[in-house]
Amino acid sequence: MSPREIFALRNYLGAELKGRTLSDAHHSVSLTDVLSQTVRGGRLGELSGRSVLLKLSDQLKSGLAMIELDGIARRMLLCPPDLNPAHLDALIADAEIDAVVTDEPEFWKDSAIPFVVIAQLPLTPAAPAETERATEWLMLTSGTSGVPKIAAHTLEALTGAIRAEAPARGPAPVWATFYDIRRYGGLQIFLRGVLSGGSMVLSDPHEVLADHIARLNARGVSHISGTPSHWRKLLMSGSAAQFAPRYVRLSGEIADQAVLDGLKAAFPDSSIGHAYASTEAGVGFAVNDGLEGFPADYIGVNASGVEMKIVDGSLRIRSERIAHAYIGRDVTKLADDDGFVDTGDMIELRGDRYHFVGRRGGIINIGGLKVHPEEIEAVINRHPDVRMSRAKSRKSPITGGIVVTDVILADGTDPARANEIREQILDQCRAQLASHKVPAVIRFVETLDVTPAGKLARTDA
Repeated sequence: MSPREIFALRNYLGAELKGRTLSDAHHSVSLTDVLSQTVRGGRLGELSGRSVLLKLSDQLKSGLAMIELDGIARRMLLCPPDLNPAHLDALIADAEIDAVVTDEPEFWKDSAIPFVVIAQLPLTPAAPAETERATEWLMLTSGTSGVPKIAAHTLEALTGAIRAEAPARGPAPVWATFYDIRRYGGLQIFLRGVLSGGSMVLSDPHEVLADHIARLNARGVSHISGTPSHWRKLLMSGSAAQFAPRYVRLSGEIADQAVLDGLKAAFPDSSIGHAYASTEAGVGFAVNDGLEGFPADYIGVNASGVEMKIVDGSLRIRSERIAHAYIGRDVTKLADDDGFVDTGDMIELRGDRYHFVGRRGGIINIGGLKVHPEEIEAVINRHPDVRMSRAKSRKSPITGGIVVTDVILADGTDPARANEIREQILDQCRAQLASHKVPAVIRFVETLDVTPAGKLARTDA
């Protein structure tokens, strides 16, 4: 399909593709029938040309609403479930919202928004809609305690990496993701499910992990994505033995060698890859060779037209997949004058491969020296008895700051070996890290906090 042609998600839902479903823990909806049914009670036409906030309690209704609205609404703002309600008014103003699609109408009864549409299941019959315009997709950035920024995409940009890939061989994939589809990483998998001619199984934040995996198996999931933290939780749970996807994908955090090796051991017959993407920069690249980092020759322009360069240690990306602007009052420029997005992800060259070392804004201060906690964690995670770790700083009256690490041991590790393992970890760190990066304290813990976006929580003590 020509990039200049206006297209919408409904263009990928034809009656000739049978057996396609979008499902969660409670419902399954036929994607084949969505064109002639609605989640909005027949009020789609009234949303034509409007700027719509999708504020729904679950992913299934959200996904169905996206399909219906794309090509109809002027723009739609995807609202993730963890959004601070105190930020809603500012976001509504910035996005010029004049309609809301919700399944919680009581919340909006005193709102100044002129048009509120209730979404509900089961679907009801509706006349097929015609694509009217290229809808602007608005997504919220993560990683800030203040009002999140709004990044604006076109469907063309959002699906650029998907459409650039060769069609998958064999049966149509059944996709799943640990992400919420109202975040960029999850939305990418939702769009893959729609464009691939296959199906998708949605996650549920309240579902026990073992039950989730059982549901993925029952639905025949073949392709699945998540952050490294998601995957470490799965490996720790013991549920991986009951699961055998064909393709495993990591994104959203640094994929270190320990988690890649752990997944290969758990899923020896699976293809395992990690991708680089962000809400602003779009999908940059994928790595499928089983190694952390990425080959040095990725820098420059790749075959898909994505151009990458490094400035002051930070990865910068320019392509037709990036968001085209931040939306709202007093916003900064999303890209520089040459069209590059500064990702803020710091990388360094080791031999013929670049490695991610951490976020520019996530540096901790140790005695006046700057340290990326991810670099320390990558070394600790290589220990065979470690499943997951978290490095942070703690104030010290002598040095000003020390490294403190919390470590989750791998399943089956004898607790009596804790002191032995602690010394081995310290020896490993001393051999591979500068002295100021070596942990002063190592604590063994049962769990580590993960954000709603599936990333290791990084609020220092």
